[in-house]
Amino acid sequence: MTNRADAPAEDDLLLEQQLCFALTVAARSVVGAYKPVLEKLNLTHPQYLVMLCLWEASPRTVRNISDALAQEPATISPLLRRLEAAGLITRRRADGNERALAVDLTPAGADLRNEALKVPGTMMDRLGLTRSEVAGLHASMMGLIAATAGSPEARTARIEQ
Repeated sequence: MTNRADAPAEDDLLLEQQLCFALTVAARSVVGAYKPVLEKLNLTHPQYLVMLCLWEASPRTVRNISDALAQEPATISPLLRRLEAAGLITRRRADGNERALAVDLTPAGADLRNEALKVPGTMMDRLGLTRSEVAGLHASMMGLIAATAGSPEARTARIEQ
């Protein structure tokens, strides 16, 4: 168990010691590494995330997609317009809720999933990571996400590590 009351060290304020800096650079670098892979699918990284949501479950409401991606609906809406223009999704009023938009895959959007199945393996190769290493990094990042939300599960997970 880590003691949060450790005395501050002189090098605590070094840029290279900052978690926020490492996360920012890592996120930018990993998303950049996805770019040429996703270009083959004619998707941007944010569009890819939306498609991942829809490949998991479709149709979904805009609110459901925005919740799954931890983004505001106003951020998701332009992505949906571009995906619709590309012929990958449709948007229509949700059954039983005139105020909600239901987003569904078109046949082309559903078929794109087969090509996208190559993305995780390609990215592991590009980044030099094994499936196990990716799972460990993912678990750590999810723990950080939960910790920023103040969840008790995150505190328990950190204590058990």
